[in-house]
Amino acid sequence: MFDALSSKFQNVFRNLRGLGRISESNVADSLRDVRLALLDADVNFKVARDFIENVKQKAIGQQVIQSVQPGQQVIKLIHDELVQLLGAENAGLDLGGDPAGILMVGLHGSGKTTSSGKLARLLKKQGRSPLLVAADVYRPAAMDQLETLGQKLELPVFVRRGETDVLRIAGEALEFARAHSHSVVIFDTAGRLQIDEPLVQELVRLRDLVKPREILLVLDAATGQEAVNVATHFDQALAITGAVLTKLDGDARGGAALSFRSVVGKPIKFMGIGEKLEDFEPFHPERMAQRILGMGDVVSLVEKAAEAVDAEEAQRLEEKMRKGQFTLEDFLGQLRQMKTMGPLENLVGLLPGGGEMLKNTDLSKSEKEFRRMEGIICAMTPRERRQPNILNARRRLRIANGSGVKVSEVNNLLNRFSQMQQMMKKMGKFQKMMGRAGGGLGALGGLGGRGGLPPGLFRR
Repeated sequence: MFDALSSKFQNVFRNLRGLGRISESNVADSLRDVRLALLDADVNFKVARDFIENVKQKAIGQQVIQSVQPGQQVIKLIHDELVQLLGAENAGLDLGGDPAGILMVGLHGSGKTTSSGKLARLLKKQGRSPLLVAADVYRPAAMDQLETLGQKLELPVFVRRGETDVLRIAGEALEFARAHSHSVVIFDTAGRLQIDEPLVQELVRLRDLVKPREILLVLDAATGQEAVNVATHFDQALAITGAVLTKLDGDARGGAALSFRSVVGKPIKFMGIGEKLEDFEPFHPERMAQRILGMGDVVSLVEKAAEAVDAEEAQRLEEKMRKGQFTLEDFLGQLRQMKTMGPLENLVGLLPGGGEMLKNTDLSKSEKEFRRMEGIICAMTPRERRQPNILNARRRLRIANGSGVKVSEVNNLLNRFSQMQQMMKKMGKFQKMMGRAGGGLGALGGLGGRGGLPPGLFRR
């Protein structure tokens, strides 16, 4: 996410950390590099200019705090200004009304339909009852896609095939929502390759009928500053309430995210960070600023872990680890839990300095190693997973053939698992003595292996 911009900020920060004192000249030199980094990321020219001017004025008048290096103070100022630029704090949804209407608008290819499904999933997790409405009458594939998403999410989708009157569809959908106690109605509207008058007028009529609490503009982050121009047009026509930035897992340079709030005056509310339905997060300006500046986002990482790990299951596993009773079946469960948190690359990117770590580490090897371990364990019988001591040479050969690996790889996994069990038992005694408990996804650190995961990465 914004790799090129993050890398340039890291170079600037390396120079700032060696700053002996704050003066107008040396601050100006450093901020010149920041300005170039912002412009190269396709940030709006006026936004970049104002950003630099604000940091410069605050830095020159800054009282140097004892025990804090001058360069670190400038880095703090850049961080704080970046947070303000991104919106200061997370802007939640207004879900008042009976039901609350949400219009998802945007151009073709921006990800409206997928984002509608992702948002519905998020609202369902929060205990709400969303209804998805196929309000794009021009593209039958959009209806099919929305129905498929609804089936995956086990959520209802309101579709009227053959009906070309969007207002009639919307009216019937609202009646359906009230009759079936749906608290939120998400309208997946039509898009165009570019903004035109017919599209705008249709959306205006739909807005006036539905009276939505939220009008969310879905923007492809990879389009950079052009996304802000699109947002300006939509805002003038519809008075949007916020934006959803999609495809932030791709080669987005950062221009859209960094320019949107200043130019349009509306918050970014959500971001899409992958193709899976769970790859959708509320937009937190401070966390995003930390990611861009290479400071990591530990809060989001903890939230992902908390979502993936069942608290009672974690406690049960912790007890088994302490007693040295952790089995290959338990380990298989942890592997699968970790996969629900997303790709390793995304998780490591949330750690402080994770971006630099990714430059020097081929995490694809760790991903492959995890898949290989999962295959080996799946080739075992339930009894073998619970009692690996019964795995003689004949059984190991059968497992190797069944998982498509060499016997040496099966032996390697079992040896490392045995070492990990012994380590867990020792740690359990130590923690009991110290009155502290481990848990969570701790076992994965012990099997990171050669050049794989940093040890203890997933310990809590």
